[in-house]
Amino acid sequence: MGLFLVELGVLLLALALLVALARRVDLSPIPFFLLAGLMLGEGGVYDVAATSEFVRAAGEIGVLLLLLMLGLEFSAAEFTATLRRHADSGLIDLLLNAPVGFVAGFMLGYEWQACLALAGVTWISSSGIVARLLGDLNRMGNRETPVVLSVLVLEDIAMAVYLPLLVVVLAGGGVLTAVAAVATALGLVVLVMVSTRALGPHLGRVLGHQEDEQVLLRVLGLMLVVAGLTHLVDASAAVGAFLVGLAIPGPTAERARSVLRPLRDLFAAMFFLSFGFGISPSSLTPYLLPALALAVVSSATKLVSGGYAAARAGVGRRGRLRAGGALVARGEFSIVIAGLAAAAGHTEVGLLASAYVVLLGVLGPLAARYADRVPVSAVRAPAGS
Repeated sequence: MGLFLVELGVLLLALALLVALARRVDLSPIPFFLLAGLMLGEGGVYDVAATSEFVRAAGEIGVLLLLLMLGLEFSAAEFTATLRRHADSGLIDLLLNAPVGFVAGFMLGYEWQACLALAGVTWISSSGIVARLLGDLNRMGNRETPVVLSVLVLEDIAMAVYLPLLVVVLAGGGVLTAVAAVATALGLVVLVMVSTRALGPHLGRVLGHQEDEQVLLRVLGLMLVVAGLTHLVDASAAVGAFLVGLAIPGPTAERARSVLRPLRDLFAAMFFLSFGFGISPSSLTPYLLPALALAVVSSATKLVSGGYAAARAGVGRRGRLRAGGALVARGEFSIVIAGLAAAAGHTEVGLLASAYVVLLGVLGPLAARYADRVPVSAVRAPAGS
């Protein structure tokens, strides 16, 4: 216990120093957290064995808190309307980004199951990283932000279909098994969406209280229950957390944001730190060049798909670039997909995806920060926008 406390204290002090350094150079602290995780995990400078399990568990909660806080920024009605408007943008996002990974896997000589896994790695943006970036860059009130969130939630909902399907494919299962897994996951996601819309007014009365402690415990407890239920059927726990935030009405949502903000900052830092714990830097070396090529191509396709979605909402050219840049980072879902592929015997996908995610975990925040400095003449609106 003594070693655990000392190690955790040193980690928190190190995170504080990294935040101060990031603020000094006017960048998000996320890349600094990710690189620190690489240096402190397996094969790094020092293995934080005493606190690694705690940090990983805290990191899982950190992702949920990031998505909960995003949901609290919007009403369910306005977000549902935005989501409907951007269904076609979600399709464009899939068609532009998933084939990049599939074709790359085919060119590298991987089996088709491994190519399908790599398609998911290049398709899905990191909800956790993007959520933190929008706050760090003070863009929550920007016109393109609801568009970015719509694309993220569409991706997360799509994971309810993709992940069960991928698990069955990697295990060599049949069509009926795949259909059953997908139907179960989709059913729970629909149930959660309908329930949160219907129960929203009642949640305000149940969760509201004069004491901050009561608000914190009630909102946090509800989020964990809903996220856990969605995760149990291989759907996205992040979607559950986001929907809880959407369902909480205005005054209670504002109060919840206030009491949860320090908790979110702490657990989110743990998430980014834990990201690199299980990755040995030396094992990634042979995969850096293909991962870099994949990162360049898929960053370009994300810029296009994000820009398309923003243009459909009538956002100006600068906003389109910001939307595309915000979606460049890949993260938690890509790592989950890579882990599934590696567990099924496709270790090369796991290592390539790890190198790819590390690169975009660092370069993604930079793309978000500087995307709108590209000359606006390079941005074109889609036909009919």
